[in-house]
Amino acid sequence: MKNTVSRRSFVQSGALFAAAAATSKAIPASALQPSPVTGAPTPIQLGLTSYTFRNFTREQMIGFMKQLNVSDLNVKDTKDHLPMDPAEEAKAIADYTAAGIKLHAAGAIYFSKDEDADIRSKFEYCKRAGISVIVAGDPSPETLPRVEKFVKEYDIRIAIHNHGPEDKLWHSPLDILKAVKNMDPRIGCCIDVGHTVRAGTDVVQAIHEVGPRLFNVHMKDLTNFQSKESQVAVGDGIMPIRGIFEALIKTRYKGFVDLEYEVHADDPMPGVISSFAYMRGVLAGMGYLSHS
Repeated sequence: MKNTVSRRSFVQSGALFAAAAATSKAIPASALQPSPVTGAPTPIQLGLTSYTFRNFTREQMIGFMKQLNVSDLNVKDTKDHLPMDPAEEAKAIADYTAAGIKLHAAGAIYFSKDEDADIRSKFEYCKRAGISVIVAGDPSPETLPRVEKFVKEYDIRIAIHNHGPEDKLWHSPLDILKAVKNMDPRIGCCIDVGHTVRAGTDVVQAIHEVGPRLFNVHMKDLTNFQSKESQVAVGDGIMPIRGIFEALIKTRYKGFVDLEYEVHADDPMPGVISSFAYMRGVLAGMGYLSHS
């Protein structure tokens, strides 16, 4: 039987203690092999995808984020989270600013039209919000040269999101890397760890191979790497969370690891609380203090 260590044994703050107390899940010893405890801030920045709270309003989501002690958001035009309409977008930005929430990425945003006007509207949308990374859902290889033109004009990075075996174009981050390797260095990947493993790709190896073209990470966990429907709270599955964090640190990744909890859409908070507590706990076990 594997030895386990209760998350309470390495709680770093009152907020983490509260989150840990909300779940009975223990952290496996394999995730917590002793590391030199430096007390240094973790180089892993944890954030949240607004899609996690797609059934909730912006006001409700802001309330949830305060409970979670999370202030960094990967936002999407769902519900009223960040509307495309400029006036409504301005209201949303004001609400986030007042709440101390920083928008670091937006998506997934889809580039289905190989047209300047359509692509420009999406770059303008992100520019207004001060967003530096667009998580792109489905740009075709034929559209990428036009997208690249706007990347250069706006100095906003494009992180193409892989969607696993069902994706007609981008199964794995390695497929994306092949397509963009000779393009502007601001065109790269958003590695969705769940879709990556379902595509049969070693997610830790993929992080190393993508390297400086990795601009965003969507974090989730699965109990079966062949089943999209097996998603659970982070730590309840078999995703190599510590290995992912170690690879990101070794490759000097500077972006965010954004929780994308796609199950229990009408009541996501228990799983979200558990996921953040687990990730913070693993980082504490690696000797780091969490940013959030």
